[in-house]
Amino acid sequence: MVNRMQFYIDGAWVDPVVKKSTPVVNPATEEAMYEVALGSKADVDKAVAAARRAFETFSQTSREERVALLGKIIEVYKTRMKDIGAAVSDEMGAPLPMAEKLQAGAGLGHLAATMEVLKNYPFEEALPSAVVVREPVGVVGMITPWNWPLNQITCKVAPALAAGCTMILKPSEFTPSSALIFAEILHEAGVPKGVFNLINGLGP
Repeated sequence: MVNRMQFYIDGAWVDPVVKKSTPVVNPATEEAMYEVALGSKADVDKAVAAARRAFETFSQTSREERVALLGKIIEVYKTRMKDIGAAVSDEMGAPLPMAEKLQAGAGLGHLAATMEVLKNYPFEEALPSAVVVREPVGVVGMITPWNWPLNQITCKVAPALAAGCTMILKPSEFTPSSALIFAEILHEAGVPKGVFNLINGLGP
């Protein structure tokens, strides 16, 4: 069962610092289905601190380690396709077959494509008078929309993982459940604690 009243911070499901929530509405019926917790500045500070700690070690992982991690994420993701499709259909309004095949499938496609690019990505490139070295930049903040939720999330998360960055995701308050399922996927796949953090909230 998706845990909508907690956030995923530092590798664990934690209660918000301030208990506050908002209803999630089914667009087909215009009725509230359940509540989702809302984050505060204090929750963001906790997530940023966790991501900064994790960056010290995750940024030093090898290409091979990150390829293997993406491969494990893909493996677990495939087992949750129906769950993702159902969540997207309920919250975003896509017909269930489309949500399973296209919405959930788009996320899987981005993960797989990123893994393939990473296998041969030129992190170092020799130029005639210099060497270009591409390194992890640090903690990444991510805000994603409601209309293609897992597509937009994986477009951001997969490259960040491939580069060795850590991150905090704030998905749309209209479609939180697919993001929470994705957090469960990353946890089961063994993403190190603090590398991926998720906080729900209103607006940008």
